[in-house]
Amino acid sequence: MKAERNIFAPSDGALTTAVLVLDDCNTLSFAAGVDPMRAANRLAGRRLFDWSYVTATGRPARLTSGIEVPGPPLARLARCDLLLVIAGFGLERHDTPALRASLRRIAASGATLAGIDGGPWLLAAAGLLDGHGATTHWEDLDRLATRFPEVRVLQDRFHIDGARMTCGGALPAIDMMLHLIRARFGAALAARVAGLFLHDSPGDPARAQRRGGDPRHSPLTARADALMEQTLDAPLPIAAIARRCGVSPRTLELQFRVRLETTPQAHYLDLRLAEARRLALETDLPLTEVALATGFASQSSFARAFRAAHHQSARALRKARSRTNNAP
Repeated sequence: MKAERNIFAPSDGALTTAVLVLDDCNTLSFAAGVDPMRAANRLAGRRLFDWSYVTATGRPARLTSGIEVPGPPLARLARCDLLLVIAGFGLERHDTPALRASLRRIAASGATLAGIDGGPWLLAAAGLLDGHGATTHWEDLDRLATRFPEVRVLQDRFHIDGARMTCGGALPAIDMMLHLIRARFGAALAARVAGLFLHDSPGDPARAQRRGGDPRHSPLTARADALMEQTLDAPLPIAAIARRCGVSPRTLELQFRVRLETTPQAHYLDLRLAEARRLALETDLPLTEVALATGFASQSSFARAFRAAHHQSARALRKARSRTNNAP
């Protein structure tokens, strides 16, 4: 294994960068990784980033928007200083032995590997985040921690640990790329790049990711909602949630009715079934595992609840997804 190259050391040299684009990644995450490099080159008037695209198999990668990104297969990539791994949906499908081997080969060459959106999951699957701190999109933080206990999973917007960079989505990816530009090419250029995007997000990587929330929440219902989100796989009794929030079950129920026009029980079930729908659409987990991950003790109870909430079975939803993905 070659010594890791410090890409964050101040330098005037161009950074050789490969951008691995996987099928079903978000267009915004793709742009968040690439456009800061383009803007830095433009503002500097010279090539600070020398990047090229690669795909998993050599076939064009199709983004969620339908845009196709062509590139040779990752297996043919000889070397780079930085490899950006941009992924979104279908992570289990992308996690193949061939991809793992290629990622390990690039890491062994001394390159820095950066995971964007779902990219950290693929790095972790290849064993490249073992013993490292890492983050990913907040929807996948708990799954990442459970699946890869050797990884120190953080809620940071982005995190840099040696030759590993990980971030939680499109906007944190911009923050991460600005951090790299600032370290390598100076604060003045990073500020100018940020200005092009009217981007004024603080550059603190340890700032926790913010999950989208219902503006109708009160502090009490928001606290209860957070506890529910953290325990989707093993739902707590409402009385236990009320106790942790320091109120009676009656007070909690009144707040949910006044602020959200529902009950705590119904809200909890909605959260579980929304997560079940996401897992059914965005992962290839067996439906029995989807049921367990969202707190259903039996497949039959899961199937009934899923159909009542989404007006079709999880299996039918997956078949419809497959037809859409395979459409010309």
